[in-house]
Amino acid sequence: MILETDRLILRHFTDDDAEDVFKYARDPDVGPAAGWPPHKSVDESLDIIRNVLSYPETYAICLKEDGKAIGVVDIRENARTDLTDKDDECELGYWLGRPFWGRGIMPEAVREILKRAFTDLGMKKVWAGYYEGNEKSKRVQEKCGFKHKWMTIDVDVPQMKGKRTGHVNCISREEWESSI
Repeated sequence: MILETDRLILRHFTDDDAEDVFKYARDPDVGPAAGWPPHKSVDESLDIIRNVLSYPETYAICLKEDGKAIGVVDIRENARTDLTDKDDECELGYWLGRPFWGRGIMPEAVREILKRAFTDLGMKKVWAGYYEGNEKSKRVQEKCGFKHKWMTIDVDVPQMKGKRTGHVNCISREEWESSI
């Protein structure tokens, strides 16, 4: 499956993306804000491509101009999410390499993945979360129409060996349809 926007191609990852993923995922300002440590090697990024980024609704975010992976956007269903247990609801996840921040790339990718979730996959709600202090992620969700639902203090963040405050947002199919 390949999804396309004005500036982006959203496609599945391949082993060839490992160097590009490492280039951006090693940045200490990228992963830790989302709850995972910076990648330490190309081999680690390759392992993550094969074992974490290999699900059917996980997409490499690529600029049309060069097709290189600069981030991730995905839909997590069923056992891959702890925000819902309903078959017609899913969770959104994403991250983007720092050189591409502030250019509207992530909202563009999220809008396309919402279209996929609601029109192709028949979802009724899409959930998303962010940790306190991750203003960029909060802003993406606001721009894409998500509404704040709750906040949880002392959320376990095992990969970062700590606890954080988490915020959970949601957008329904009806809210999405009224925004397009």
